[in-house]
Amino acid sequence: MSTRIRSLSRAKRVVIKIGSALLVDRATGIRKTWLDAICDDISALKARGTDVLVVSSGAIALGRSVLSMPSGALKLEESQACAAVGQIALARHWAESLSRHQIVAGQILLTLGDTEERRRYLNARATLQQLLKIGAVPIINENDTVATTEIRYGDNDRLAARVATMAGADLLVLLSDIDGLYTAPPHLDPDARFLETVEEITPTIEAMAGGAASELSRGGMRTKIDAGKIATSAGCAMIIASGKTMNPLAGIENGARHSWFAASRTPVTARKTWIAGQLQPAGMITVDSGAEGALKSGKSLLPAGVKAVAGNFHRGDTVSIIGLEGREIARGLAGYDAEEARRICGRKSNEIEKILGYAGRAAMIHRDDLVMTDVGQREAAAGERKDAAHA
Repeated sequence: MSTRIRSLSRAKRVVIKIGSALLVDRATGIRKTWLDAICDDISALKARGTDVLVVSSGAIALGRSVLSMPSGALKLEESQACAAVGQIALARHWAESLSRHQIVAGQILLTLGDTEERRRYLNARATLQQLLKIGAVPIINENDTVATTEIRYGDNDRLAARVATMAGADLLVLLSDIDGLYTAPPHLDPDARFLETVEEITPTIEAMAGGAASELSRGGMRTKIDAGKIATSAGCAMIIASGKTMNPLAGIENGARHSWFAASRTPVTARKTWIAGQLQPAGMITVDSGAEGALKSGKSLLPAGVKAVAGNFHRGDTVSIIGLEGREIARGLAGYDAEEARRICGRKSNEIEKILGYAGRAAMIHRDDLVMTDVGQREAAAGERKDAAHA
């Protein structure tokens, strides 16, 4: 995929995320005129040969409308009941609107486990690829009828980013009730500046994230930045734009305001994309300065460089690697269960057999199962540029 896509019209495969407030009106239900308009946009993209996937919020909100549920917070079982009713109605509306252009819609409902467990991730990816191959538009949503508070994504921004990486998209478009990223929440700070282009998601960019602006939406700018980190590290650019107007995709092509997040110039491999995109690492491993430097130079994590182990993870689970400043620098697949990792942390690899009673792997996390993230990725890249300058 190209890492330098700079416009919607040039993208070969696009994932479009649509917020609940855009699709559903509390009093009247589905915003059919708006939905028809965006389906017109989707048809225009497909006519140019672009693959289109849609991550559509709105099942719970639409179910609330259909069931005439009162406003305010819902209990988990009430949300699930609303989703059960709303998903049927939402899928029907998408199918009807797309059929006006002779486009077939295919519904896919995902849970967190479908993207966190490798086999299920690959199965979901195969389904998406087949739907695109036959010319259908996948309509994807979190499976709110079975998701619980503990395992749900809680927002469709990050779900959309996971879908984008899963499908190998080169552009992710997040449509919501804000037209892009500002230096501060614009409804709170009149001096907030709009950012048209974000070349890299730094801690400064992350600090600009605000909260959700609508009761129908579970996601705010925080989740959009998180989505950007997942997508851009995999070589997928991202746009944040307002969907309040009619034909918002056409609007973006015609110059409507939006924030552009550039894709990484050095995207990680497909397997490492999956590792980096894990939403809930099973544990944390804190490392010393020597190990941090070794990881940034592309080496494996050895037990000797580990200072502390937190969490109750098992071998093969994704864990977060914490550097000296208390920030995540990498993620990887654990080579040992948490209990074993605690017993061998700080020890030399040749002591493992004596401590555990069997000859385990020399590395706590092998470099093939490890990917630098955020600060670690930037500092490693800076080191490579410095080395190249002195070569």
